[in-house]
Amino acid sequence: MHLIYNISIQLYLLAIKVAALFNPKAKQWLQGRKNLFEELQQSITNEDEIIWFHVASLGEFEQGRPLMEKVKESFPGHKILLTFFSPSGYEVKKSYKGADYIFYLPMDTQSNARKFVSIVKPKMVIFVKYEFWFNYINELYINKIPLLMISVIFRPSQHFFQFWGRWFRKQLSKITWFYVQNKQSIDLLKNINIYHADKSGDTRFDRVKALANEQHNIPAVERFKGKNLLMVAGSSWPPDEDILKYVLEKSAKPFKLIVAPHVVNNSHVSELQQKFAPWNPILFTDFDSSFSKESAVLILNTTGILSQIYRYADISYVGGGFGAGIHNLLEPATYGQPVLFGPNFKKFQEAHDLIDIKAGYPISNKEETLKTIDLLLGDDALRAGIGNKAKKYVTDNAGATDIVLNKIKEFIVEPSTVNKL
Repeated sequence: MHLIYNISIQLYLLAIKVAALFNPKAKQWLQGRKNLFEELQQSITNEDEIIWFHVASLGEFEQGRPLMEKVKESFPGHKILLTFFSPSGYEVKKSYKGADYIFYLPMDTQSNARKFVSIVKPKMVIFVKYEFWFNYINELYINKIPLLMISVIFRPSQHFFQFWGRWFRKQLSKITWFYVQNKQSIDLLKNINIYHADKSGDTRFDRVKALANEQHNIPAVERFKGKNLLMVAGSSWPPDEDILKYVLEKSAKPFKLIVAPHVVNNSHVSELQQKFAPWNPILFTDFDSSFSKESAVLILNTTGILSQIYRYADISYVGGGFGAGIHNLLEPATYGQPVLFGPNFKKFQEAHDLIDIKAGYPISNKEETLKTIDLLLGDDALRAGIGNKAKKYVTDNAGATDIVLNKIKEFIVEPSTVNKL
C-alpha cells in the first residue's frame, strides 16, 4: 500500500504539471516550490529551535492561528515555521508576522520528507485538520519528533475505517496525539484501537471569539449600510450569486447586499458587476468615487477583511454549499447573526451544531432562500434571538487552544530554561 500511495503522489504531481499549462493556480503551486530547499537552508540555522505548523490553505490557517500565537507567546526562545499546501493560503499569508518562516510544503515524497525534516529539525510539529501526509508522518516518527494533529474530524467513510484501510490505520498510530472536534471521532479511533486522542473542539472558536472583541471600523461599509438592513454574502461562488440575484429581485423586504466572492479576479468581478447591474453595484476599491445612495450592492473586490465586515451584517450567507463545501460559518456567527448556507455541509461540525440550535439555515434552492431571508429580515425580535444563540454557541465552544497548548508544554522546554538547569 505504501508503494501505491507513493505512486498516487507522483500522479498528483504530474496532474499539477499538466494543469499548470493552462491553470494559473496550478502554475503558482509549482513556481512556489522552485528552489524551496535552497531557500530553507539559507533561512533556517542550526541554532534555531523550530516549532513547525502545517496547514492546507487559508481556512486551516485561521484554525491553527490562535494556537500559533499562543505558542509564540509561550515559547519566545523558539521560532515558528509555517507551511502551506495551497497557493490560496500562502499568497495571502506569506507576510504573516506571527511566524518566523513561511514556505510551501514540498510534495510528500519520501526523499522530500527526509530532506525537509533534516533541514528544519523541528522540536514539535502541529498539523491542522486533514493534513495526512504519510511520508512526512513516517519521517517524524522515525526521528522521534512529536506530532500533534489538531481540530480533526473523522468520519466512517474515510479510508482509515474501511476493510482495506489497514496500512492507513497503521500510519495513524505514528501520530503522537490527536485533538478532535467531536465524540464520534473519538469513538471511531477507539474502534481501530487508537486511544491517544482527546476531544478538544475546534481552535477556530478561539480565533473568532477574539474577532468579536476587536474593533475594526470600516467607514465605507458604515456609509453603504446607512440605516438599511444588510446581508453579507461571504466566499460566494456563481451558484450562490445566482440565488442572491433572485432574492434581490423577489424579496418583499428591501435590504442591501455585500458580495465577497471566493474568487477575486478581474474577470469574475466584471461578471458580478453585470449580474447585479440593476442595483447599481459599486466596488469596494472604488467606493469613495462611486458611492450613490441608490447603490444596493457592494462588491468586495479585495481580500483579508471579510471577517471584519461580517460585524455589520443583520444576516449572513456563507458560500460554497452548492459546490465542494461551505466556507467559514463561525466568522459571522461570532457577531450574533443568523447564518444561511447551501446543502453541501455534511463534513462541517459547526453547520450541524448551528442547525441543531436553530441558528443556522441550510438552503437547497432559490425559493427556499427567499422564504428564509424574508422571514428573518421581517422580524427583528426573531433575528435578534437567533443571533444570540449563534454568539453563545461560539462562546461556549471556545477553549481548544489552551487544551492543546498544555499538551505542547509536555514536550517543549525553552532554551533559556535548559541553560539554567
